[in-house]
Amino acid sequence: MASLTAPSLREPVSGNWPIGRIAGFPGVIRSPGRARVAFHGGSYRGFGVGVEARRWGVTRAVTSSNWGADPAGVGINTFRVPLLSGSEVAEKLREFQEKVTSRQNYMAMYSSIFGGITTDPAAMVIHMDDHMVHRGHGVFDTAAIMDGYLYELDQHLDRFLRSASMAKIRLPFERSTMRGILIQTVSTSRCRQGSLRYWLSPGPGDFLLSPSGCLNPVLYAIVIKGRALPDRKGVKVITSSVPMKSPQFSIMKSVNYLPNALSKMEAEENGAFAAIWLDDEGFVAEGPNMNVAFVTSDRELLMPHFDKILSGCTAKRILVLAEQLVADGRLRGIRLGNVSVQEGKMADEMMLIGSGVIVKPVLQWDDQVIGAGKEGPVAQALFDLILEDMKSGPPEVRVPVPY
Repeated sequence: MASLTAPSLREPVSGNWPIGRIAGFPGVIRSPGRARVAFHGGSYRGFGVGVEARRWGVTRAVTSSNWGADPAGVGINTFRVPLLSGSEVAEKLREFQEKVTSRQNYMAMYSSIFGGITTDPAAMVIHMDDHMVHRGHGVFDTAAIMDGYLYELDQHLDRFLRSASMAKIRLPFERSTMRGILIQTVSTSRCRQGSLRYWLSPGPGDFLLSPSGCLNPVLYAIVIKGRALPDRKGVKVITSSVPMKSPQFSIMKSVNYLPNALSKMEAEENGAFAAIWLDDEGFVAEGPNMNVAFVTSDRELLMPHFDKILSGCTAKRILVLAEQLVADGRLRGIRLGNVSVQEGKMADEMMLIGSGVIVKPVLQWDDQVIGAGKEGPVAQALFDLILEDMKSGPPEVRVPVPY
């Protein structure tokens, strides 16, 4: 690894590789007794960096595309970063929010940091020193809002608390209190169609690895106004080359979704909807944020075991509702088990299951066409069953929101 020493810093930057290679401009050394580097270039038209070696460490000055004066004659064009008051920061946040062209509409946020709910999207922020932000130490979950009801709130909340226990995150409130906060947040939002997302974190405190400096655990929740229901159109998937998380972490719904995001990006780069993970034994595992299911040639609904993957609430509900298809003869049975890649690709139907897609038929996996290459009848029937359950299911899956 290249290092910068005081003698080397007294030479022109263009001769000090790799800095000269990066900068593209010679350094300007005005004081031979002081080690200094200055270069211009980079992602901004007028980006400049100065480094000074001093007894107690290194100080840095960074400039942007706004060139300023050089009153000290040190060869560095400086840009004065403004010091903003709290009210000015709030105004800047609102200006930024107005420019955001997001497909999602944030209706309300709860934070136990400020102990209440806000409907101002510019105020829906969290501290940088929150352990969830800088260490990925946090868990989350979700619940759909359908016609003014929260779908499977209690099932998701139970998984949420299991994840928090596995992540060793203390609870800021009792379960009943958190449940009430989540319902009140949706009520305040006036949203009748959308989703509720919520997080638990050790909270802010410092930037150290251990959460021991975090004063109190924090609950966050956001209500997102929904769009139209996911379509039923079939999609293509590929086999992911991104390693999946180990079972200890894959069964926990933590905020560490970097492998998931990279897997989704890999799929999009290859013209696919999602990438399918295989477990350490080569069996089918899951998608980046959805479960996988198959209909075999024997008309069995087959899903991978949940021992190495996230136990999807929608997938588990599908297993219950699919009994109706067994009763009317459209399915012969329902089974959890190991699914080889060959068995999956030779299935009559393949589908992705999750709260974001409900039931999404898969028409092609890598180069293999699945079944007849069109949306299958079981996937369509399961979509209808979940949709009906969301709109008129029993009380244990539908929690009314008091608007």
